Order: sequence, then structure tokens, then C-alpha cells
Amino acid sequence: MEVMESDHVHHAIEEQQEQQHFHVLAVDDSLIDRKLLERLLKVSSYKVTCVDSGDEALKYLGLVDDDVDKNSPASSSSSSSPQSPAQDGLKVNLIMTDYCMPGMSGYDLLKRVKGSSWKDVPVVIMSSENVPARISKCLEGGAEEFLLKPLQLSDLKNLEHYLLKPLHHSCQSNIISDIAAEDDGVDSSDDNINNDIIDSKSSSSSSNNNNSIINKRKAVSPEPSERRPRAKGLAVV
Repeated sequence: MEVMESDHVHHAIEEQQEQQHFHVLAVDDSLIDRKLLERLLKVSSYKVTCVDSGDEALKYLGLVDDDVDKNSPASSSSSSSPQSPAQDGLKVNLIMTDYCMPGMSGYDLLKRVKGSSWKDVPVVIMSSENVPARISKCLEGGAEEFLLKPLQLSDLKNLEHYLLKPLHHSCQSNIISDIAAEDDGVDSSDDNINNDIIDSKSSSSSSNNNNSIINKRKAVSPEPSERRPRAKGLAVV
């Protein structure tokens, strides 16, 4: 029990450390909106990576081939593009993208992300236009939230539970795997004990059987009959 409690405390500490290093990928073609979002995220102690288009976001996530990227309009800024998460050793915990962008819209980026290996990463759509049909389409397409610009610090506070979902799932998975491993160890020791008991019973039974066979042989074999003394002759009267 003490081992399990220490493991739970260890996982809780890891979770707390992860919360202090949430990584957000911010996508917006507007420099002003991008800088504002970056400042709000950094105030909330988030790690931020900013890109100016959906194509750059896909490239950062590793969802665009190099040959395709060379022919894209955003290739002119590829030299200054941030490294992918695999290259800089970071995970992307949240994607925040503007809806109206030249080339690839925020909705198109949402569909590409949800159809890839990044499908479990929460995506939040932002827009300065309050269009109900657009909002419904994005939410039905897999977006976690649809936020209206200009963003407020309170908007980002409301997104924390989306960031915590993958951590809780990962923590629960680690705890379950640890418990399963402990159960396997207990089962293995129980099996060894049972095998020892069976072996001892088998050897005891074998020895008893051997003793029984020997006793039966003794009982069946006739005892040597007592011989009468031979008469040496008749006495002469």
C-alpha cells in the first residue's frame, strides 16, 4: 500500500509540473492579434509558438511534405519557421487558430488536424465575427470552443480544463498500468507458491505410495514356515 501511495504522489507531482509547461500553437495571419494572443498566453504561464498561416501550422505539426511546402506561398518565410515539436522536444497541448485566414481557413485547419495523429489535441477557433452558422459548423467539426475577438484573459482561464484532459487520462493510464503490473507480480508469486505446494504434495504422495507398495509386498509374501525337527530314529525299547 505504501508503494502505491508513493506512486500516486509521484504522478501528482509530474502532473503539476506539466501544468506549468503547457504548449499552445497559435495560428493567426494578423500580426496584432497574434502578438496579443501570445502576450495573454505567456501571462498565463503557457509556452507559445506562433505561426501566421494554416500551412505553417501543418508544417510545424509535421503534416506537410517538404516538396509540397516548397511550392506553397508560405515557403518564403520557411527559413524563419519554428522547428517542429519533434525537433524541439515539445508537445502541443492546444491549438488556437483564427477562422478567417488567406489560403487555408481555421475550419480547414481543424479538419486536417482532426484527421491526423494530432486528433486528440484540443482546437479552439477564434473570430471577430459572430456568425452562428460558422460557430455551429466549427463545433460540430470537432472544435472545443469558438471564441470571439478581442480575447480576454478570462477566456484563456476557461480553457484550462481542456488542457488538463490529456494529463488526467495519461495519469490514470499510468496508475492502471502500475496496478496491473503489481497484480501480475502477486499472481506470479502465488503461482510459484501453488506450484511448490503441488510439488510437495506430489512427492509426499509418491513416498506414501511407495511405502504402501512395500507394505503390501510384505503382507503378500508368506512367512517362512517353522520346520519340525526330524526324527533321528526310533528309540529301541
